[in-house]
This record gives sequence, C-alpha cells and structure tokens, in this order.
Amino acid sequence: MAARRLREVLQLGARGGLRLRAPPAGSFRYMPSCGILMIRAPHAVGNLDWDLSAQHSRTFINFTAPFTNKRKEYSERRIIGYSMQEMYDVVSNVDEYKDFVPWCKKSVVVSKRTGHAKAQLEVGFPPVVERYTSIVTLVRPHMVKAVCTDGKLFNHLETSWRFSPGIPGYPRTCTVDFSISFEFRSLLHSQLATVFFDEVVKQMVAAFERRAGKTFGPETRIPRELMFHEVHQT
Repeated sequence: MAARRLREVLQLGARGGLRLRAPPAGSFRYMPSCGILMIRAPHAVGNLDWDLSAQHSRTFINFTAPFTNKRKEYSERRIIGYSMQEMYDVVSNVDEYKDFVPWCKKSVVVSKRTGHAKAQLEVGFPPVVERYTSIVTLVRPHMVKAVCTDGKLFNHLETSWRFSPGIPGYPRTCTVDFSISFEFRSLLHSQLATVFFDEVVKQMVAAFERRAGKTFGPETRIPRELMFHEVHQT
C-alpha cells in the first residue's frame, strides 16, 4: 500500500511538468525533517527525463507546493465487555505498547508522577519511522490522554481515551470513547495520511481490546441488541 501511495506522489509530480519514470529500487531516501524526497544519482538520473539544461550529482524533488496539509481526526465509540478499570489499566500501561499496538516499535516511560507520565515512543509504518516524546495525562479509571511534544514527522498528534459505565445490569462492561487527531509536519508526508489511517488508527481500539483479553481473560458476553459501535473521521 505504501509503495502504491509513493507511485501516486510521483505521478502528481509528473503532472506538474516533470516527466518521471520510476527509478531503480533502493534509490529513494526520505528526509522527514524537510519533507522532500531525495533520488540518488547517477543511477536514478539515468532513468529520469528532465526539462533542465543541467543535471547535478543529487537531485531534490520538492513536491510540497501542489499539496495542502490538513489536520485529520478520527473518533470511535463502542461498548466493550471489560470494566472501566480493566481498560484503563491496559491503556495506561504505555511501557507495553510495543508488544501489541500496531506498528509501535518502542515504548519506554522515562518519568512518572501522580496523574502524569512522560514516554518515548517509536512508530514505524512504511516508508517512515517516527520517534517522539509523549506527555500522558492519567485520570484513573476515566481517561488517558497523550500529546506528542517533539515529533519530526507530526506537527500535531494527540490521542484520547475516555472510559464510562457500560450497560446497566452488566457491571463488567464499559463505554470506550477513543479519538485521535494528527497533522503531518511535511506536506509530502501528509500524503501518507491514508496509510496511517488504515494501518494504525483504525486498528487501535481492537488492538487494545485484544490486549485486555490476553490480560484479563474472556470478555463479558453482551447481547447483540445492546451493543453499538460508532466511527467518525474527517
């Protein structure tokens, strides 16, 4: 999927006046801090037709101009067959994110005090990897909120989990409200928003629910007519 998105970006560049043919595999390198795509030369240059009088040893293609950046938001609400405390315990245990959260490669809590934590995380979804610090606000057993403070890939990244009582008569259930908003710092990387949505965001709640099952055992069986699941994204 990531490769397909990359090809689409190249096609957009071609419409802007550059006649591009795909260079050999391994000739791309992302530079997240400045939002440009570098094509190594001379191997790649031999496969590119340029409307330029001279060619340099390294060519930088900046595709940022045609694109517009936009903050993306996603929210999900559902009834889950685990208690508020159980879901809170799973979500607040940031140290274990690397073991089950989609594409999370590293998660380390570096400091913690009552109601707050500071964690270092690494999230990799092809073709980029983001390392950032997250400031986590904890309100047991009602809320876990995390804000990215120093990411190079994201201009803004904030996630929020809220837990409230579930179905009356079913004490080991709760209502989970999950929301995430993000904006890529680089306009080029903003084209990865669809990949990020599909590979990370849309799988998040299900991943934590599975983790609760592994930690606390089978969930409470909820009659189908009492269940609900709402999703919104912009």
